[in-house]
Amino acid sequence: MSAFDILILGGTVFDGSGGPPAALDIGITGDRITFMGSPGRQGAAAAAAAPNTLDARGFWVSPGFIDVHSHSDFTLLADPMAAEGKLFQGVTSEINGNCGLSGGPLLAEAAAQRESDLAELGIKERWQGMDEYLRLLERRGLFMNFATLCGHGNIRASVLGYADRQPGDAEMDRMAALLAACLDAGALGLSTGLIYPPGAYSRTEELVELAGRGRRVSENFIYATHMRSEGDALMESIREAITIGRAAGRLQISHIKTAGRSNWGKIEDAIKTVEEAKAYGLRVFADRYPYTAAATDLDTILPAWAWEGGAGAELARLKEPQTRKKISGEIKKDPAYWGSVYVSSMPRMADKWMEGKSLEEIQSALGRPPLETLFEILIRGELRVSAIFHSMREENLKRFYRQPWIMVGSDSSARSLNGITAAGVPHPRTFGTFPRFLKRYTMKEESLPEAIRKITSLPAGVFGFSGRGLLREGFLADIAVFDPGRLQDRATFEAPFRKAEGLVHLVVNGEAVIADGQLTGRRPGRVLRKGK
Repeated sequence: MSAFDILILGGTVFDGSGGPPAALDIGITGDRITFMGSPGRQGAAAAAAAPNTLDARGFWVSPGFIDVHSHSDFTLLADPMAAEGKLFQGVTSEINGNCGLSGGPLLAEAAAQRESDLAELGIKERWQGMDEYLRLLERRGLFMNFATLCGHGNIRASVLGYADRQPGDAEMDRMAALLAACLDAGALGLSTGLIYPPGAYSRTEELVELAGRGRRVSENFIYATHMRSEGDALMESIREAITIGRAAGRLQISHIKTAGRSNWGKIEDAIKTVEEAKAYGLRVFADRYPYTAAATDLDTILPAWAWEGGAGAELARLKEPQTRKKISGEIKKDPAYWGSVYVSSMPRMADKWMEGKSLEEIQSALGRPPLETLFEILIRGELRVSAIFHSMREENLKRFYRQPWIMVGSDSSARSLNGITAAGVPHPRTFGTFPRFLKRYTMKEESLPEAIRKITSLPAGVFGFSGRGLLREGFLADIAVFDPGRLQDRATFEAPFRKAEGLVHLVVNGEAVIADGQLTGRRPGRVLRKGK
């Protein structure tokens, strides 16, 4: 009988530490790496007897990649095969629950607001708490590992609804109790989405209080934030994030950027401010996707007061002429702006022709002014409209990636090439983030070992994933094997449903999920409660 269940033979191994690669064989027994040594050192008999031998000669071998900013909370529940788009990038673990939205808790108005999302994805089950949600996800079966933050938006909406007001003492206690329950269920920390309702209505003091309470009940607590502004008020938003991060103990700035041409020059001040906070002892990190276009809800263009009360109240405002006029007066955009925003999803079949088109193109087709076109799209889509916003600078993206504290996150839900998640014209980061980072922003910009550290051991350490992120004997066997000559992202803004190329083998918790470029059907993924 072989000492190994899987042998990965003859690869060039980047162990995730940032050190130079080495030619090594890797032996896996159960879910752990039990041997790493020079090719052939494990013995011919052991190699011959191993049930599964994966040829890695001429290929790169690394720890599986960790997507630190994902939004697969509902797509993986709707269809476990949605993991396909991430798996073929080499992703073995995702961190979800970002931007203030997580799978739980879902109570009161928070649950009502998510109802249309669940229905659209064909999810029949309903739940309330985080533990109930995670157990449901486990029963579905996972191809890759799933970790989550607790969404502040869920907590606030469950207690205060979508009202623009501050919580009283009793309400703060209820919010803190919901956060504590999420943390007890295994959530890694608290996330905020401060450009979305209801997070947009919270004050710094509320978030400092919640972060502090979370830190007191959970070891390695982290605060991750989609800040109030990534453009005009960028510096104020970074300073606010640092203030809240001090209460939390650790800070993760989500998809850090300088959005809008007039804000591109702020990058040095942004980096300097983070570096100063780090020098004073705060553990600050950030993530970024390797594209210069963002993607989010189209109604983020509206002023925050227009969202108050939830989707029904917002739609009513958009249909009322005087309120539309007031909204129009507060939206100040350069005429060129409307050509830089593209609709990526519309829920009704009759409106699918808008997907992939800019607001300028749709405006021309409808024969209406820009803001009237915006209102019409949102009303037709009942606010369930996603869009892509081209607003960033390539040089700034490269500058961010040169920072040792910046990791990689797709800012995308997992999707499949087929099935219920294969809808719309989503951002290409869904299928291309990690090979694009390695191919376009690494080989020419920094050393490959350091780049792999940023997507393996660095995030494992930041988020407390014990025994993951490095290739070491005794560590859990999450391993990616790539052909460097074929490594390529293929997804584009025009054709986003194209899986990445170059992945040869992928091992998750000691089982081959992809072998010789093909899915094996195995689902060894786990819910990583508090990183474990």
